[in-house]
Order: sequence, then structure tokens, then C-alpha cells
Amino acid sequence: MRTLIIAEAGVNHNGDIKLARELVKCASEAGADLVKFQSFITSSSITIDATKAAYQINNTGVSESQYEMVRKLELSKEHHKILLEECKSHKIEFLSTAFDIESFDFLLELGISKIKIASGEITNLPLLRHFSSRGNLPILLSTGMCSLGEVEEAIKIIESFGTPRKLITLLHCTTEYPAPHDEINLNAITTLSRAFGVNVGYSDHSLGIEIPIAAVALGATVIEKHLTLNRNFTGPDHRASLEPHEFKAMVTGIRNVELAMGDGIKRPTMSELRNKQVARKFIVASRKILAGEFFTEENLCAKRGPQGLSPMLWDEVVGRVACRDFLPDEPIVL
Repeated sequence: MRTLIIAEAGVNHNGDIKLARELVKCASEAGADLVKFQSFITSSSITIDATKAAYQINNTGVSESQYEMVRKLELSKEHHKILLEECKSHKIEFLSTAFDIESFDFLLELGISKIKIASGEITNLPLLRHFSSRGNLPILLSTGMCSLGEVEEAIKIIESFGTPRKLITLLHCTTEYPAPHDEINLNAITTLSRAFGVNVGYSDHSLGIEIPIAAVALGATVIEKHLTLNRNFTGPDHRASLEPHEFKAMVTGIRNVELAMGDGIKRPTMSELRNKQVARKFIVASRKILAGEFFTEENLCAKRGPQGLSPMLWDEVVGRVACRDFLPDEPIVL
């Protein structure tokens, strides 16, 4: 299965539509299938006195509130339309995560083909109910900060309001920026798949590219990773993001892993069949053997060379009588 790779532009445009358009271009050039932004009305999503997360303070300081920080990162409806056209021109699919009902309804008007639900919204019943009522659209549901029970409850809500389970893809996620390697728990991908019988992907906040590549080897069908033009930009998510050349390297690594996974049947490959006769050993004479002489442990050995009898037949050969003379290193025949 081909992994769906999402370049999470998120709010890494810093509220600048020119940066946002450049992120679309870079995502396309890096080989991503989709580029995803975030759609929200700050006043509908965050209270005036909401506190910042520790990573947000580390990355943006304490001079402004979370409300003020996020307000500067809003994309207008006109910006969304510009980005949609930019995606079309660069042949990459546009996607955005909605954090409120009005933003979601606007995304539907734009014709999005998938719904992305952020980890922070997995316990938001009104939002889950509204999103899932569009039962014809696949849902990507991030599960950061969640227990297995909370994931189960969210799936029940989504199913009960119109979206069948077959259209749900869970995204394992560790909601920290950057996520410590010892908290990533990639094996949860397998747990989620077994528990709910759905496709499972991985939304990555770790540094580097090796963790999402490993997730694909574990069966992740979707990879989401933050993309930035410059990790040193000021903003909440830049430091846990990949720069364009790094994102491209991740995509290459994922595509190589997909090729390497194969069908799981253990058999010699076409390349191996060409090497098989060279690498394996055969029973040969270790010294000159005369016709009528018994084959013994002392006058036989296994060496690479011209094709002959497999050493797996050693016990059947020892004790037999030589049918003719054999020179040293000559393959034995019976």
C-alpha cells in the first residue's frame, strides 16, 4: 500500500500568505501527497485567558497570550481560496484541519476530500458530531494525549453520527513539540490497528526523519509531518518541523521502505537466483579419488565452485563408492 504523506504546513506561514504559498510549493517539490493548513476562528476556539503550552512559551515567549499568538496565525477565507489554487497549480492536494464548526463548513464549500480532526478535538462531542455527519468523507483522527478508551468513545460517536468505521483512519501521535523519542511509542500503531480494525497512520512531532520512516515499516498508512521554510523562524511549531530538503529525504526514505516491505512470502528473489549458484557450496573431492574408492569425510569437502551435489546430501554420499576417478576440487557425482 502506498503511504499517504501529508506535509503539515499548519501555522508555519506565520500569518503571511506569501510564506503559505511557498510552503505549498516546497511540499509539492518534496513529494508530499497533500499539504495541510489549519482553519480556525480564534474567538470560536480559544478563550482570552487560555494559557500557553510550555513548548509555545519556549518558542514564542511570554509577551503575548495564546489567544494573541493564535489570532495572528488565522488564514482568511480569501487566503484559503488562494492556497487552494496554489495547490492546484503545483499538483498537490489541499487539506486543512478545522477547529470550529464555521471553519469546517467553509472547508466543505471549498471541496475538501478528507476531514482531519486534531488530537485536541477528540473529546469535543459537538465537533465530532458535526464533522461525522458528513458520512461520505474519510476522517483522519489524531489520537495524541488519548487513552485507548477515549479513542474508542470517539469512534463510537463518529460512527453513530454517520461516518462508517471503514472511512476512519486513526493517527497515532505524541502531542509534544518536539516529542521525546522515549515517549513516541510506535508500537501503539499496532495496538490501535488490532483494537479497532481500522487503518492507522502516524502524525509525527519528533526531530529528524527516522521515526516516521520506522512507522511506515510498522504499518502506518498515513504519515503527517510538519514542514517549515526555516526552523529558526519565530512561531509555535517551527522547531519541531522539517525544512524542505529534510522533508524530501523523509519522503524518499518512506518510498524506499514501501518497496522493501514486499509481500511477506519468503522465497528467493530474481537477484538472489542469479547469485545462488555462486554463493552456495557443493560437494567436491578434497584430494584425488580413484574409481571404486569409498567416499569418506577425509576425501570430500564442501566448496564454492561448479554446480554439483548439495552438502545437504553429505550423509548420503559418504560411504558410497566412487563410480570413476575424481580430481581435487572436482564436483562429485553418483
